[in-house]
Amino acid sequence: MSTNVFGIDLGTNNIKIYSKNENQILVEKNMIAIENKKNLFAYGDSAYEMYEKAPSNIQISYPLNCGVIADIQNMQTLIRYFVTDISKTLPKNSDFYISVPFDITDVEKRAFLDLLKSSDLKARKVYGVWKAVADGLGLEIDVKNSQGVMVVDVGYETTEISILSLGGVVLSRLIKMGGARFDESIRAAVRKEYELFIGEKTAESIKMDLDNLERENKKAVVYGRAVRSGLPVKREVSVDLVNDCLRENINNIIDNIKLILERTPPELGADIYRHGIYLTGGASQVSHFAELVSNGTGLQVNVAAEPIKSVALGLQTIINDDNYKSVATAFEGMAGV
Repeated sequence: MSTNVFGIDLGTNNIKIYSKNENQILVEKNMIAIENKKNLFAYGDSAYEMYEKAPSNIQISYPLNCGVIADIQNMQTLIRYFVTDISKTLPKNSDFYISVPFDITDVEKRAFLDLLKSSDLKARKVYGVWKAVADGLGLEIDVKNSQGVMVVDVGYETTEISILSLGGVVLSRLIKMGGARFDESIRAAVRKEYELFIGEKTAESIKMDLDNLERENKKAVVYGRAVRSGLPVKREVSVDLVNDCLRENINNIIDNIKLILERTPPELGADIYRHGIYLTGGASQVSHFAELVSNGTGLQVNVAAEPIKSVALGLQTIINDDNYKSVATAFEGMAGV
């Protein structure tokens, strides 16, 4: 008998882990800091605090790249520490449900299985759940019925656009566009307009604070390095400049949503027209995102109440509700794995 059951959503920027015994979801930055190429120095939120500030002997990195596992050894280390943090001990003989993007290669899918099977956790069973299906359940949609559902999950480096029906994925498209691209666009615009270099954290802070700045009719105050003098300076950045950066990238996502809608069977398309698009993922929280998607597609947009946790909440439902166990599958049952 398993000692516990865990649901894991590996995001490039954040990792979310649900523990059945503790009945809670841990959310931490999916980052690791390695000192002198071999010693664990920090992980999670602590590693993020050091990001862009660490000396050269401390390497800080994301073990995931564009939604797939790029560094399996560091990712195993992170999962071991995070699971131990949430359960207060290193569990053995537990079951794991892990979300997997649909539109990736068979080799990349296999890495999700190997991640847990070959780790110190000694998992008893590992089940895969298509990430879009878990998203749907986390958004409190009954994904097992015949109703067509469109879920758009906007993450840190990728956006997954999926059509769901009868507990499965009908169509899915994973594009390399997300919060990181938004941040890079802001950095490039600030460098061009104000001749100022700013860091990734600063760009992200501007992006996430945009709503408040607009309500208060203020400019964003940033600190960076002047291009010409190389000295640290303070600047005020126009909200309109940031909105233009975001709009360009969001329009790219909207174009891909339209491509999926064009390929959607008519009956499922009719369901989506009636019920709208479901928008989730951490980067979907940026200012005017839902409004732009609605204007661009002509469809209603339903926004997740907890966009960062929606997949983990879906895994929680699968683990605790026998009615939805069928949407999970042993990894051997996933195509090509």
